[in-house]
Amino acid sequence: MGTDKALLPWPPPRPGQPQPTETFLSAAIRSFDLSTDFVVIVAGKNEVSLAPVAYAHAASIVVNPNPSRGQFSSLQVGLHAVLNHGRDAAMITLVDRPPVSRATIQLLRDAFESAPSNIWAIVPEYSGSHGHPYLVGRELIEVFLQAPSTASAREIEHRHQDRIQYVAVDDPCVALNIDTPDDYAVLTAKSV
Repeated sequence: MGTDKALLPWPPPRPGQPQPTETFLSAAIRSFDLSTDFVVIVAGKNEVSLAPVAYAHAASIVVNPNPSRGQFSSLQVGLHAVLNHGRDAAMITLVDRPPVSRATIQLLRDAFESAPSNIWAIVPEYSGSHGHPYLVGRELIEVFLQAPSTASAREIEHRHQDRIQYVAVDDPCVALNIDTPDDYAVLTAKSV
C-alpha cells in the first residue's frame, strides 16, 4: 500500500467532500464498542503510530515481538491477550478491511450467542464470499494457539468446517480487502 493501512482515511475521501476524521482503525474500534467488552489491537513496528488512535478510542495494544513470522503469529498474540483478559471468545478482523456496520457486528454476535454448542465460529458471508469480522469461541481459540505460527487461520478453519456457521449479511465491507492503492481507489469510487 505504501502507507499504514490502519491509518487510511475512512470513509475514503471524495472530491468536494470534507476530509474524513476517521481512519480504518478508529472506525473499526468504534464499530465494536457497543458489542464487545474491549478491543485489542495487535501492532508490530507500527505501534508508535497506532497507539494514539487506539488509546483515543479506549482500545489497548499488544505488540507482536516478531511480526516477520506472519499474520497468523499476530492473531496468536491477540488471542493470548483475549485469554489474559479472562474471556473465552473473540471477534477478529483485519486492518485491511473497511469497518463493517454496527448492525452487522450485532447480527454476528447474536448468531454466535444462539449457536449450538458444536459451533466454534461464526463467519459472515456476503454474495458467496466469506469475510471479517468473525467470532471464535474457546475451542477454536485453543486450536489457533496450538498451531505453529506458520499456519494460516483459513487452513485451520477449513479443517474444522463442520464447526463453522456462515451467516449471510447485507454488508459488502465484510468481503472487501484493501491491499493496494488501486484497491483503495476502487473503494473511494464506490459508496460503501
